[in-house]
Amino acid sequence: MLDLKYSLVIEATDDPTFFGFYSPDLEGFAGIGHSVENCLYQAKWAMAEHVAILRQKRLRVPKLNPRPVILSQNENRSRRRRKAHAKLVQD
Repeated sequence: MLDLKYSLVIEATDDPTFFGFYSPDLEGFAGIGHSVENCLYQAKWAMAEHVAILRQKRLRVPKLNPRPVILSQNENRSRRRRKAHAKLVQD
């Protein structure tokens, strides 16, 4: 059981050795992995870390999603998410 607290979208990238992932429930959250399985593993732990950083910075933490969904798609929108992630890291 994955036990994700937020929905997750995994996308193919232009590079066949990487996949991008993000959560539509968790603004600024994004990452990369070498496989769909690797993305799932990384996302589970990274979501918890992302929420901890939001709390540490006294920013709004989204409510847990009672029915999180995992979506895997063959589309690359990762540039926008990388910018959002870079902004969060800079703050």
